[in-house]
Amino acid sequence: MRMIDLIAKKRDNKSLTAQEFDFIAQAAAKGTVPDYQLSAFLMACFLNPLSDKETALLTKAMAYSGGRLDFSDIKLPKTDKHSTGGVGDGISLALAPLVACMGVAVPMMSGRGLGHTGGTLDKLESMKNFEVRVPAKLIRRQIQKLGVCMFGQTQDLAPADKKLYSLRDATSTVESRPLIVASILSKKYAEGVTSLLMDVKYGSGAFMQKLPDSRKLARALVNTAKSLGLKCRALITYMDQPLGRAVGNGNEMLQSIRILKGEKDLAPDFYELLLETAAHMLVISGKQKDTAKARKLLEEKISNGEAAAKMREMIKWQGASPLAIDEPEKYFKPAKLKAVFTAPQNGYVAHIDAKLTGQASVLLGAGRNRMEDSIDYGAGIWLHKKGGDGVKKGDIVATLYASDKERLNAGLDLFAKAVTFSKAKPKPYKIIKEIIK
Repeated sequence: MRMIDLIAKKRDNKSLTAQEFDFIAQAAAKGTVPDYQLSAFLMACFLNPLSDKETALLTKAMAYSGGRLDFSDIKLPKTDKHSTGGVGDGISLALAPLVACMGVAVPMMSGRGLGHTGGTLDKLESMKNFEVRVPAKLIRRQIQKLGVCMFGQTQDLAPADKKLYSLRDATSTVESRPLIVASILSKKYAEGVTSLLMDVKYGSGAFMQKLPDSRKLARALVNTAKSLGLKCRALITYMDQPLGRAVGNGNEMLQSIRILKGEKDLAPDFYELLLETAAHMLVISGKQKDTAKARKLLEEKISNGEAAAKMREMIKWQGASPLAIDEPEKYFKPAKLKAVFTAPQNGYVAHIDAKLTGQASVLLGAGRNRMEDSIDYGAGIWLHKKGGDGVKKGDIVATLYASDKERLNAGLDLFAKAVTFSKAKPKPYKIIKEIIK
């Protein structure tokens, strides 16, 4: 089998076989064909999109291009969640230990932030000594003993995706929906889970900004996951404004911990999405039959302290101090410099643009424009007011944190452009727009 023949076949809009996709995935993982041929193949796929069947075949081939996690002897349902990313979207931080409280195994592989969207691994690493580079052997042991582990992609899990993802970024083929689906699901399929909940966002802060595009991606993800034997559904959720009150790594950890410790009124939109996501995960895993009952049980786990206790155990297992749970305000200290953004008039906060807020947090030092950029874990934004909240002139809408005065001023200037005000109360927005089954 020759790579040049497979490039030509896809160039001519012909379907590839499972064996041909296996050849390509192994070549990408092992470096047995040059990058220029893999790049040519990706462009052929971009111009002649993969069919649903081909997408499933490529996903499976990429998942099997390295090792896979095997939890088959663990007699618990195995589930995970993936979000397409946004601003203030620290749901996973609270979600994984919460779902694990219900007797469901949650091996959650996550990524880092780039651009205006945050990354779960960066948020976890705002806890000193928290280890996200967990070998497969230790992931398995932690799942056996604790039921939850949050970790980064190992070298052996879906290595073909690592290579193809980096080439997509460099060849302007990122937007191909089948390639997006294969990239996301190959990593999740390699985790060894039996069910998967997708959170597909739309709005200014999302990867897909228009609702119809998010809907198409959600359906493609659900259909492909099901063809691979995974139970799957997708929530299409709102990301035109930031989720919750916290933007930034330590900030978002602090918010998640406080909510798991029972402060449900801290960020009602975050709490609502947390419960709904967790409830759907329990239903698709087979642990519960309906989301309403699941929600009640999940709220009990928060109110009786079991959810926070599970997070404390996970943090201890992965090397950080349990004091992060016991005394979060002392443990997650903001950056040393701060500035406040105040309301210029009486009325209401009409809108806070998610993308501009995320970009402002990057300027503050909370994110990165390139993978090699360092992160200031204490930098970020705390939203005292949200869209729809009433304000008086001079009320604090947000506090911004940075370790450098120039960064602080730049972040404040950009954030000021993200917020608009109105005299009339704006209409409320729904966090969950649709559910795709």
